[in-house]
Amino acid sequence: MSDNTEFHELPDFIEDENADNELYEHHRLVVDKGQGLLRIDKFLMLRIENASRNKIQQAAKAGNILVNNIPVKSSYRVKPLDVIAVVLAFPPRDTTIYPQQIPVNIVYEDEHLLVVNKAAGMVVHPGYANFDGTLLNALLWHLQHQPGAKPDAMPLLVHRIDKDTSGILLVAKTEEAQSKLASDFFYHTIERTYQAIVWGVPRPTEGTITGNVGRNLSNRLVMAVFPDASHGKHAVTHYKLLQDYSYVSLVECKLETGRTHQIRAHLKHIGHPLFADERYGGMQILRGTTSGSYKKFIENCFNILPRQALHAKSLAFTHPVTGNYMHFDSALPPDMLEVLQKWENYLSNRTL
Repeated sequence: MSDNTEFHELPDFIEDENADNELYEHHRLVVDKGQGLLRIDKFLMLRIENASRNKIQQAAKAGNILVNNIPVKSSYRVKPLDVIAVVLAFPPRDTTIYPQQIPVNIVYEDEHLLVVNKAAGMVVHPGYANFDGTLLNALLWHLQHQPGAKPDAMPLLVHRIDKDTSGILLVAKTEEAQSKLASDFFYHTIERTYQAIVWGVPRPTEGTITGNVGRNLSNRLVMAVFPDASHGKHAVTHYKLLQDYSYVSLVECKLETGRTHQIRAHLKHIGHPLFADERYGGMQILRGTTSGSYKKFIENCFNILPRQALHAKSLAFTHPVTGNYMHFDSALPPDMLEVLQKWENYLSNRTL
């Protein structure tokens, strides 16, 4: 069995919990003027090196073959000047990943996919400054050490959550499952729920945040919300207040779109940055009193939770092969629970 495997790396700019619905163009072909009618699966077999008819048909079934920007079936007959694009869940560049025996919490697995409850602090896949010790390293070891493991077994990403975000993550085990799930993410048919501790209490307590999310024009490490389509990508986040702690609150967020740092940028945009989110201004006292005891209380909370207070709580999707409805939920991690308990105690003592 090989000790390393080639995998398709997600680009550096896909960084976190919301960057999970990108599709990348691998091939773009313009049909010649003199081309006769021909099934698109046969057409692509003749023009893409090492492309099997089965893989082309799977891609078409998943909606990953577009003609003039419209998904087509493998039986579509190409016509002169058609513009054909093959889009997949990963960009067309390779790197190497090595299996590593690292503990990982797999909450569900079958022959097509697996669901992980990722701990905060674990990077999802190798990249700049994180070449090993990632979730993919751990999952590759897991797949290669199962009874009857295939030599080419490989975890295939369909979305990501950020290193410092905990919670549910869906991973494919076959190209067919990856293509179908990536398409479902792209067309927003997968339900995702997050819970976050934020500064302040949103008013109204339930609503929708709409605003293009794109790179901050002066700081590429931060995303910003733009009022029109001149910059960034359309993004929609639905939020709901779950618990009011006066100076902070627990909110639920449901994503209609999935953009890089969408929740973090959208909540900051409405004046409620995530608690302890240093990159978006949440690692400072934004609500409350000026007393020394309150400052010490907040510092203790930051020590318990030295990361953005964000958890990917649930994920629901249609199984790419069986068609069954799948739903997975996870409890808030200990660090977030401990901070919420400290706020409960603080409010109780304050009212005595």
